[in-house]
Amino acid sequence: MSHQRALVLFAHGARSASWAAPFERLRDLTRSREPQVRVELAFLELMSPRLPELAAALVADGVTEITVVPVFLGQGGHVLRDLPVILDDLRVAYPQVSIKVVEAAGENAAVLQALSDYCVGALAHTGPD
Repeated sequence: MSHQRALVLFAHGARSASWAAPFERLRDLTRSREPQVRVELAFLELMSPRLPELAAALVADGVTEITVVPVFLGQGGHVLRDLPVILDDLRVAYPQVSIKVVEAAGENAAVLQALSDYCVGALAHTGPD
């Protein structure tokens, strides 16, 4: 049975293969929580799959709803400039598919709160000698 819905974690990509490891763990954690949804990882550059090729594969598999989550801390030019262009192209190519995007992870209050909790927690491990 093919999943009709897909959740795509969209990351930047890097030359070093090890860079993707935390994103792969995030994908796997998310997959385990949403077994009825196809959870995949896509990259802007330097790594595969790129978002357009992944979207093509998802659509070919019968996916009709794609939600893109930019797993970026800072939006920078990539999320602000590059991602909307890619999404516009995908919407033209696959008008039958619902494609939505949420805010970058680093723009989300709950994500920032969790990171702040982690940072504050570091003080407990690095107190005065």
